[in-house]
Amino acid sequence: MTPLTLLTGFLGAGKTTLLNRLLRDPALEGCAVLVNEFGEIGLDHLFVEALEGDAVLLASGCLCCTIRGDLSRALRDLAARGRPFRRVVVETTGLADPAPILHTLMRDPLLLRDYALDGVVTVVDATAGMASLDAHEEARRQAAVADLLLISKTDLADPAPLAARLAALNPVARIADAREVRAEALLGLGPFSAEGKAESIAAWIDGAGAAHHHHDHHHRHDPNRHDARIRALCLRFDAPLPWEGVAGYLEMMAMTQGARLLRVKGVLDVRGEALPVVVHGVQHSFHPPRRLPAWPADAPRGSRLVFILQDLEPAVVEQGLRAFLEAAA
Repeated sequence: MTPLTLLTGFLGAGKTTLLNRLLRDPALEGCAVLVNEFGEIGLDHLFVEALEGDAVLLASGCLCCTIRGDLSRALRDLAARGRPFRRVVVETTGLADPAPILHTLMRDPLLLRDYALDGVVTVVDATAGMASLDAHEEARRQAAVADLLLISKTDLADPAPLAARLAALNPVARIADAREVRAEALLGLGPFSAEGKAESIAAWIDGAGAAHHHHDHHHRHDPNRHDARIRALCLRFDAPLPWEGVAGYLEMMAMTQGARLLRVKGVLDVRGEALPVVVHGVQHSFHPPRRLPAWPADAPRGSRLVFILQDLEPAVVEQGLRAFLEAAA
């Protein structure tokens, strides 16, 4: 399985600058990059040769292709090229709501055979980010579904107010400075990477660095009424969970509340199952559950589920899930 990173962010947020810098990093050697337009990206000085069709080979050894309309087709063509590459970065257009792209990656059986979603990276501009978040639903959703939030142009504006707002919108993402971030930070985001490293599983279950779900107070005083529509719910369970309860609840939610379930991510200790199970959903699509190679040797097992919700009360979601778990106990 080739790990795939989705790079999103608003128009002019600085995705190109970031890509230009990161593609020179040895950590991204042998990476394939799918972009909307070469022209916009300005990677010219990095080109080594033009290959057939929409592809060029970059000096760093990365292959770069343009997405002509259909992401599924572009990814299938890439898999069929026979050129081995270690990972894929897909850079979306500035105004894209990431959800449909994530659906494509999670629903298309031909893609599921070759690619595993490794994470969503969203670039937000320190100078214009606040205004974009105020004016555009898509910008709020890009921030809400990210695994890593990168603040660009921190030399031009103080990033602190924006960072605080992003942390309230998405308490589970890491927030970093786009000018300083190393390529490694974009790889293996959370335990959803192909390697499923034991320490990242332990960190995820522990919720290290993430706010827990008692963060409602952000919203009561938050002058920004737009953001209050998006909330995160982070749940931990120490005892093993009955799979029927979890699966039944997630299925019911996907069918009845899909549009409001922006993202679901979890590592679960399932009753009767020796290995950690990863669940991952975007709105009404769920990835087939995956088993990870091993539990961390020295950390207690447990489950952690994170829901990013739009126009849904976290307490209601938590009650519903607990009712399903009790019914299946």
